[in-house]
Amino acid sequence: MGVKFFEDEKLFKLDTPLSTYAISIVYEEKLIAHTYYGKRIGWSGLNYLLGGDNNQTMKLASFREKGSVLDRLPMEYPTSGLGDFRESGVEIYAPYADTENSATDGNSGNRSVNPSANSGNYGFMPSYISHKIYRGKPKLLGLPATFAGEGDCETLEIECEDTLLNINLTLVYNVFNNLDVITRHVKIKNNSQKSVYLKKVMSACADLPNNNFEMLRLSGSWARERSISRVPIGCGHTGASSLRGESSHQSHPFFALVSRGASQDTGEVYGFHLVYSGNFSAMAELTQFDRVRAVIGINPYNFSWELAPSGEFTSPEAVLTYSSEGLGKMTRTLHDLYRNHLVRGKYKNAKRPVLINNWEGTYFNFNTEKLLDIARESAKLGIEMLVLDDGWFGKRGDDNSSLGDWFVNTEKLPQGLNYLVSEINKLGMKFGIWMEPEMVSPNSDLYRAHPDWAFQIPGRAPTLSRNQMVLDLSRRDVIEYVYGCISSVLKSANIEYLKWDMNRPLTDVFSGITKNQGEIYHRYMLGVYELQERLITDFPNLLLENCSGGGGRFDPGMLHYGPQFWCSDDTDAIERLKIQEGTALIYPLSTIGAHVSDCPNHIVGRVTPFETRGIVALAGTFGYELDVTKLSESDKAEIPKQIEAYHKYNELVRGGDYYRVASYSENKMYDCYMCVAKDKSEALVTFVNVLARPGGGKVRIKLKGLDENSMYQDVNSTQAYSGAALMYGGLDADCGWGDFKAQLIHIKAV
Repeated sequence: MGVKFFEDEKLFKLDTPLSTYAISIVYEEKLIAHTYYGKRIGWSGLNYLLGGDNNQTMKLASFREKGSVLDRLPMEYPTSGLGDFRESGVEIYAPYADTENSATDGNSGNRSVNPSANSGNYGFMPSYISHKIYRGKPKLLGLPATFAGEGDCETLEIECEDTLLNINLTLVYNVFNNLDVITRHVKIKNNSQKSVYLKKVMSACADLPNNNFEMLRLSGSWARERSISRVPIGCGHTGASSLRGESSHQSHPFFALVSRGASQDTGEVYGFHLVYSGNFSAMAELTQFDRVRAVIGINPYNFSWELAPSGEFTSPEAVLTYSSEGLGKMTRTLHDLYRNHLVRGKYKNAKRPVLINNWEGTYFNFNTEKLLDIARESAKLGIEMLVLDDGWFGKRGDDNSSLGDWFVNTEKLPQGLNYLVSEINKLGMKFGIWMEPEMVSPNSDLYRAHPDWAFQIPGRAPTLSRNQMVLDLSRRDVIEYVYGCISSVLKSANIEYLKWDMNRPLTDVFSGITKNQGEIYHRYMLGVYELQERLITDFPNLLLENCSGGGGRFDPGMLHYGPQFWCSDDTDAIERLKIQEGTALIYPLSTIGAHVSDCPNHIVGRVTPFETRGIVALAGTFGYELDVTKLSESDKAEIPKQIEAYHKYNELVRGGDYYRVASYSENKMYDCYMCVAKDKSEALVTFVNVLARPGGGKVRIKLKGLDENSMYQDVNSTQAYSGAALMYGGLDADCGWGDFKAQLIHIKAV
């Protein structure tokens, strides 16, 4: 396994346990071609897969139809402007260096004409120079990325150069030894004497033979995040993207190319995921030669990065995974990758405290005594943490003021945060707090003092959203102010949890101190990443939960800093079945913030049994989003049972293998998923009967992931079954009477 270079074939072979990725050096110009990606192949003679494009000695520049060759060659990292008319990976605008001297075209030997002073070109064709292979995985400076030790991963760096422009391109591949994962990013260095401008930098590209692919995407809106959809890939472009300055509720920086009819257990799946939280583009293009080119990276919308002499730009990391065993294999691969190689810190592999958040219980209407009433009742029931949400700062009585004024609202909390936290700690509970550090209200002391710190276009009325504006985190002074506020609040009391929110997209993106406005979107994200890296470094015991109006920035980039994310503002148990299904397709359950909320539900008005709400929330971090003092006695009595179940099953839910058994979003009737211990010694099955059917009391479900030669017993009965019987014959789930009924089935090997 790992990385090998075969000198005679001029072929790089990257092997994971079940997949192979091959790259070739072709033609005298030493171009880098994509040769193969798919099921593992032990043999190295794969250049024949390039067809007529595997010649290593012929000079491409001498071809009568060079353009035709470039337009069909499966490029490993395609450029633009010289004959490849398909989706490009990189576009570089290079101004001519000197109008008094003509330049030599290194590919053709022709002399160029003297250009005008302000002219330039987009032609870029890097050729192979050298490579290196080493164990381990380097960090990406200023960017989130997966991590691995020397025994977990091997790295390949292919260095290329465009000798005419004097620009270096390094293709970086990280091959995981025990997972079917390859991560990719690129580095571009300007070795010339004049600035060049990066107009487009994708993180990864793959040129694949068409296998009648469909594209699987995750899309939606606020309170409807990450809905799974499939669309056929026809001629032209199919994709997903965001222009909102965040990965967004509406789209997600992920797609999978799936063979037609691929299921949870069968079919080919190529997954592409971007470890980035800003504007992204994910695209698949079916070309004239019946190949599919897939690219993923920063969205080129309003992107123009000045690369000064000796400057270097590093793209975000892209995660690639291949499965020949359907979507389920991809899911479990990504779960293991993110649990073990992306999430960090104290809570990486730890059970999270059961919390109660006051937002849906009180909204802005609370004071010290009300919060203590909630805490006292919660402590009696076994809840372990109180989280104080929006409204505790400035003059915040609603969402029209005070963002940016991160000092205590003394009308609500006259004795301050430290008193409140101390009283809650005396109850044996932890304390957490909500902040929205990236935003500012026009009605705030901060904005009145520094209006230039907010994004706004000179001469235009700003576009408000939730009556707030976005702070310019591309500025050093703004970053320092924001971090000072956060750290000051956290140091003021024994605060052990922070919910970091972001409630609006970016608009009016203009920075008054930057000459190149095309850099602002990316510099903004670099500012967010810097803030969170400093935060978890200075407060290593802090539990950081990211949020963006719910799940608007639930992506691998943010997950590198906080181990969990508020999944969606929609807490209705039935709506959450669809949202959590799409989320769990690529993210482990340990990262999904899921709570039991009040009924009628505040988003959709639905009434579901308290027991069902608890069972659905177990597929996540688990907590409560309500005023516990107002619950009926019967609902209140359920809480200790639910918390007991959480403590009983959490290790299995947090670290087990996830299998999707049935999908309510597909069958419109019931939902079923299960968590199986790594050693297959036990499993927890969750079954939710959404809509009752006349005459139907039971549904037969076929379990997955068990050892077919082992015997399993339902812990609530004496009946034992073989693993093979449960997987191939099935088990009856008792739906009970009525809609929205749920049950847990816990089986153990005996």
